[in-house]
Amino acid sequence: MLYYGTVVRLGDTFHMWYNGNCRPVGGHRPVGGSRPVGGSAGYEGNHCAICYATSKDGIQWVKPSLGLVEFNGSKDNNITDFNDPNLWSSCALLHDPEDPDPGRRFKMIYEIQGPPAGTRFSAAFSSDGLRWKPSPRNPVGPALEMAGITKFRGLYYVNGKSSGHQHVRAARKLITFASADFENWSPCGALGLDRSTDLFGPSIGAEGSFVGEQVHLGAALWNRGNVIVGIYGQWHGDPSGDRRLVTMDLGLAVSHNAIHFHEPIPGYKFIPAMEQPGSQIGINPALQQGQGIENVGEQTLYWYSQWRGVPGSGVRMVSWGRDRLGMLKPYQNRRPRAISCPIRVVGGQAKVYVNASGLGDQSQLRIELMDEGFRPLPGYNGVDAPVLGKDGFRIPVRWRGGDALTASQGLVRVDVRFEGVRPEDARLYAVYVGS
Repeated sequence: MLYYGTVVRLGDTFHMWYNGNCRPVGGHRPVGGSRPVGGSAGYEGNHCAICYATSKDGIQWVKPSLGLVEFNGSKDNNITDFNDPNLWSSCALLHDPEDPDPGRRFKMIYEIQGPPAGTRFSAAFSSDGLRWKPSPRNPVGPALEMAGITKFRGLYYVNGKSSGHQHVRAARKLITFASADFENWSPCGALGLDRSTDLFGPSIGAEGSFVGEQVHLGAALWNRGNVIVGIYGQWHGDPSGDRRLVTMDLGLAVSHNAIHFHEPIPGYKFIPAMEQPGSQIGINPALQQGQGIENVGEQTLYWYSQWRGVPGSGVRMVSWGRDRLGMLKPYQNRRPRAISCPIRVVGGQAKVYVNASGLGDQSQLRIELMDEGFRPLPGYNGVDAPVLGKDGFRIPVRWRGGDALTASQGLVRVDVRFEGVRPEDARLYAVYVGS
């Protein structure tokens, strides 16, 4: 199998869609496309199918017997009913409960290869995520190996890896396509993240698409409302151009418009490939990201897999403390502080909570309020402001002037001051404003 898929949490159940694939074996009934194994790696099988699994905790998974598709003479399998003979390798799936058409509340963008269109991307729809209908407009876009999909401010966005439409040997980059209806997509992709050092034009050598720093399959997306978190493949190509020597870690990037991404720490190995269990001896380790990140209790869960692991290495999971993918941490004891952008409460009240660790007798956080012009709000500063000295994922903030932000305050800023003998020990992960 190749993960190249999606995890969606609906209620108390996790749902996973992934790419099952195989090579021709006597007696097997082909499922999906039949592209010959290409390139120098040969880790993908010839025949692809979208498979399905469920879990209650995101860790232990069940492959249900769906009884929808015959494979190897039996329907006792977890293959979804998805009939496109040109399906190949990658797909990204979105649950869209707001769509007025029940038959389109699950949406998928997937890669196709084969005549007459060649390599393109197509769309499909489903009412239950198990029985799919390809769009009659397929293919709906140009060549794209996709990793991320989201709905953001009224538009759908899908991103993936592009090697450039004008030159087949250009370095891999993250590009994004947008659509209002999921079938009519922007005629060209917007460049969102480029890690290549080739500043003067695309590489022209035969090894051009394999060397150097590149972006593999775009970025899996986690839509957090005002920011989108992306996990992308860090392609580290060997100068020889030998694809077997490529290593691939997973990096972190963020976006505020679903199109343009930047790395908070350029080149940081967010999920390193080094010494991953199930790696093949003699082939450098490489990871592939999947779509889907979830907060579960006090943990953030993410699923990924190896690009070329040993057979049976499967999908794996990594976890962090909830919403603790990044942090603010002082590196010098010089009265450090962090000030938010202006916040306006439209109606009612909004409570403030802090996600922080490293707090104690030697390090604390003082939470103050100021107006848009950086003037302190009476009753919310100095001795009237709370000092947090205990770790927590959602620490409530209460001032002497009140325990919530109100519309009457107008635009306000949250001012976080790092205090104590060792303020550098404190770690600020998030400030939440809401109910």
